[in-house]
Amino acid sequence: MFMRNLAAFAAVLACSAAAAQSGPNLGEPISEDDLTPWDISIETNGDGLPPGSGTVAQGQTIYEAQCLTCHGVEGSDGMNDRLVGGHGTLEEFSQVRTVGSFWPYASTVFDYIRRAMPFNTPQSLSDDQVYAVTAYLLHLNGILEADASLDARALRRVEMPNADGFIVAYPQIESD
Repeated sequence: MFMRNLAAFAAVLACSAAAAQSGPNLGEPISEDDLTPWDISIETNGDGLPPGSGTVAQGQTIYEAQCLTCHGVEGSDGMNDRLVGGHGTLEEFSQVRTVGSFWPYASTVFDYIRRAMPFNTPQSLSDDQVYAVTAYLLHLNGILEADASLDARALRRVEMPNADGFIVAYPQIESD
């Protein structure tokens, strides 16, 4: 038994040594064409927002078709993360972290929806649809009026309730 374990250990060491010398050998370097669809980051100040627009009403229609199954009616009672409510709970033991109570930037809401939603088909929504769903969620959280429309300019102006609730870990250092 000891010899069998020793032989297995020696084989693992030999494979590890070979892998360490040749690198992780994970595949081919990514091409620019393959990277472009994923290079869609949006800064907290809105830099990188694409052209397009959407209304709260359009967002409701898209939400009901694409989001309701996971997040429930009006974003508050689905099987996945709650998106609406939670105002005033961040200092409680049982926090309710939602778009309206926790997220500090509207641009981050847009970025997340654009990049990761719907869960079963990420990046399948057009930019206009993402603006619309973002508008609808901001409306449900009392941040936008029912007749609101979002585009890059309007999204940059949205003030989130928890905008001052985060500490910047690496602040910009002003140079002379």
